[in-house]
Amino acid sequence: MQSSLLNPVTQSFFISDLHLCPTRPAITGVFFDFLRGPAAQADALYILGDLFEYWAGDDDDTPFNQSIVAALKEYSGRGIPLYLMHGNRDFLIGEQFAAATGAKLLQDPTLLDLYGIPTLLLHGDTLCTDDVKYIAFRTKVRDPAYQQQFLAQPLAARKQIIAGLRAENAGEKQQKSETIMDVVAATVDAVFRRHGYPRMIHGHTHRPALHHHAVDDKSCERWVLADWYDRGSYLLCDAGDCRSIAL
Repeated sequence: MQSSLLNPVTQSFFISDLHLCPTRPAITGVFFDFLRGPAAQADALYILGDLFEYWAGDDDDTPFNQSIVAALKEYSGRGIPLYLMHGNRDFLIGEQFAAATGAKLLQDPTLLDLYGIPTLLLHGDTLCTDDVKYIAFRTKVRDPAYQQQFLAQPLAARKQIIAGLRAENAGEKQQKSETIMDVVAATVDAVFRRHGYPRMIHGHTHRPALHHHAVDDKSCERWVLADWYDRGSYLLCDAGDCRSIAL
C-alpha cells in the first residue's frame, strides 16, 4: 500500500468506471471534453479503475486505444499529476501504458493525506466479498505469474479469451442479486478499521452516493463514484469538502 505519496494540492478530481470502448463514441467524446475542460483546472486527476471496457495488454495499439493514450498524454503534459488505479476490467494495464500516458499507477488500496484528511482510494471490487466466485476469480487473475502467462499469448488469442469471459460474466450477472454485487457492510467496516478510519473513495458498484458509517464510535465518510454509461461525472475534493459534479 502506498501512503502519503503526493504533494499537497488545492483541488483534486476523482473518476472511475468510464468503460471506454469504440462502440460508445459519445461518452469518449465527453471524456475528451472533460480532459480539456473541467479537468484542466484540477491540480491532480485520479482514475480509480475501469477506464476501459476491457484491456488485453499494452500492445493492443488499436486506433481507439491510441486516441485515449494521446488524450491522456496531452493532459499529463500540461504538468497536471495523473494517477491510475486498476479496475476489474482493465487490470492488465502496465508500465508501458503508464509511460505512454504520463500516468502513475496506484496500488489498490492507496492511502493518502488529502488536505489534511486521511483518504483511502480503492476501485471497490474488494469490498464486494459476498460475491465469492468473483473474489476467487480476482485472486487468480491478479497473480503476477498468471498475468505473465496470459500476456505471453498472441494478442488475438487474448482478445478471444476475454470475449468469452465477458459473455460468461454477462450471463452470470443476470442470475446474481443486486445485493451480492454491492459492498458488504462488515467488509467496509473492517477496511475503515484497518486503515485508521479514513475517508473512503471508490467506484465499481455504479451506485453513486455519499455514505456515512459509524465504526467503533468513529464517524466515517464513503464516497461512491458514478459510472459513465449514460453521462460523465466527477468528484471534486478540496480543502473544504468533496462534491459530485455531473458533466
